[in-house]
Amino acid sequence: MTNVWLAVAVLGGLGAFFGLLLAISSKVFYVKTDERIEKVASCLNGANCGGCGYAGCSAYAAAIVEDGAPIDRCTPAGQEGVKGIAAIMGVEAVEMQRMVAFVRCSGGDKAQVKYAYNGLQDCTVAAQAIGGGQRSCAYGCLGFGSCVAACRFGALSIVDGVAKVDPEKCQGCKACVETCPKHLIDLIPYGFEGAVPCANTDKGGITRKVCESGCLGCHLCEKFCPHNAIHVVDNLSVKDYSKCQNCGICAEKCPRKLIYMPHMDVSKRTTA
Repeated sequence: MTNVWLAVAVLGGLGAFFGLLLAISSKVFYVKTDERIEKVASCLNGANCGGCGYAGCSAYAAAIVEDGAPIDRCTPAGQEGVKGIAAIMGVEAVEMQRMVAFVRCSGGDKAQVKYAYNGLQDCTVAAQAIGGGQRSCAYGCLGFGSCVAACRFGALSIVDGVAKVDPEKCQGCKACVETCPKHLIDLIPYGFEGAVPCANTDKGGITRKVCESGCLGCHLCEKFCPHNAIHVVDNLSVKDYSKCQNCGICAEKCPRKLIYMPHMDVSKRTTA
C-alpha cells in the first residue's frame, strides 16, 4: 500500500512541477499580439477564400496590421469592411470597386462535339484529354463544373453545358478564376453589361464551324461603338470597361447575338 501512495505522490509532484514549468514558460516566451489584428479580422468576411492573396482572413488581418498590406483586398467584405478596417488602422477608407466573375464562353451545348468523353467529370482532368476536351472549340467551357465546386458563395451553375455566374451572389474572390483550366473566367466591374462571352481567337470562318455563338471578329461592334469602348483584338471583341457606357449598340450590331444586354429588347437586335 505504501508503494501505491508513493507512486501517487511522485506522479502528483511531477504534475505540479511540469505545470509550474509550463506556467513560467508561457510568461517568459509570451509573444504579445497586436489587438488590432483581431479587430481587423472581425471586419472581414470570414470565408477564408484566399481571394486577397493570403492564406485566410487571419493571415490577411495580420498583414494589414504588421506589414501595411492594402485594406481593400477582401472583396466579400465590401465597402463596409474597408471602412471598418480604415477606422481601426486610422487611415483613409479607399473606394472599393465591386468586381464579379464573368465566364468568357457562351458555347456549351452550342459548340460542336468531336468525341464522347467518358472520363472523370472534372474540368482539369478533361482539359488534359485528347485535344483539350470533347468539344471542337479548344477555347470553350468544358461544362463539368469545377468552378461551381470551387465557389463558396453558390454564385456559379452549369446551364446548357456552360458555366454561368449570378452577379448578385458573386463576391469576386477569384476562386473560380484560379480553378478554370481554360482560363475562361475574368473579373469585371459589377453592373456593367455587354461583356463578350467568348475566348476563341481563331478566324471567324473557323469559329463559325465549331460553335454557333462564338465571336466572328467581324468588327461591327467596334465600328458602331460611339465611345470607342470595344475593339477586335486577335479576332476577338474585347471591351474596355473604363469607356463603356452600357448603351447597348454593340449588342444590337452583333450578328450572332453574342453580347448580352439584359436591359435591351432582344427582338430589336440584328440577326445573322
